[in-house]
Amino acid sequence: MRSVRRGFTLIELLVVVAIIGILVGLLLPAVQKVREAAARLSCMNNLKQMGLACHAYHDIHLAFPPGYVATASSPDTTPGWGWAAFLLPHIEQDNLFRQIDLSQPVQDSPAIQTIVKVYLCPSDTPPYSPFPLTDATYGTIALAAPSSYAATVGQDASQVDDPVGDGVFYRNSKTRIADITDGTSQTTMIGDRAWAQTHGIWAGAPNGVLTRPGDRNPWRFATASPQALILVHNNWVNIQTDADGGLDDFSSNHTGGVNLLFADGSVRFIHNIVTEGQEHRDFWALGTRAGSEVIQTLDY
Repeated sequence: MRSVRRGFTLIELLVVVAIIGILVGLLLPAVQKVREAAARLSCMNNLKQMGLACHAYHDIHLAFPPGYVATASSPDTTPGWGWAAFLLPHIEQDNLFRQIDLSQPVQDSPAIQTIVKVYLCPSDTPPYSPFPLTDATYGTIALAAPSSYAATVGQDASQVDDPVGDGVFYRNSKTRIADITDGTSQTTMIGDRAWAQTHGIWAGAPNGVLTRPGDRNPWRFATASPQALILVHNNWVNIQTDADGGLDDFSSNHTGGVNLLFADGSVRFIHNIVTEGQEHRDFWALGTRAGSEVIQTLDY
């Protein structure tokens, strides 16, 4: 007698599909959390490499690299080469560094179009090709590779285009470890500044270029000076309500905060700071090299 094979009924099939859907819904957030944790760890490793490079540079030159080099009178930024360009020989990018003429304007060098992996956060969403840097009339000045990181000029009162900052990096800075009297473990140097929030580059600050917001920045028409391409100040973390677009502030696509490199070479996660208060003031204090402030409440 021939046996009869019984198939699934429509109701049974729908039940199976529903169960699979529920399981996917439960597992997806867990997978996303694991993926973000891995990306955040990779980002921290990028910053640790920058920290080692900063100290290697200091060993040779007896100071950290300049925020950017400008031989012209302020506010002209020419030639404009920034801190990340000076670190290239110390992050295994000697060949790229040899293509650069530091005496020539940064926008004239084809080298600035080169993608440097360590300057891209895996949680960020930059293009993997050069993008246009534009002036006030949206005329293209140059094409440049993106960056997910920026260096700090100091606390809120220090602006990225000021001739001098009270932090580690600013115009023609030559900050020594001995100058950081607040303590290297209490002074920030470099951190997340997501390209998705602010269109930054690694190369420097080309004269005449405006820094513009990224695709995830709600302030679509905000602009900032060319120095904001590579520099920030310690004011807010992941601000979304500041009318200047937070273009000169730390930001990231990490959940709840940013990774920051301190002058002692350590990397720590700082949670979002978007309201005024003691934590806000403490974060200002972390930006200064010699402010003699006492950190009271900031947990990092």
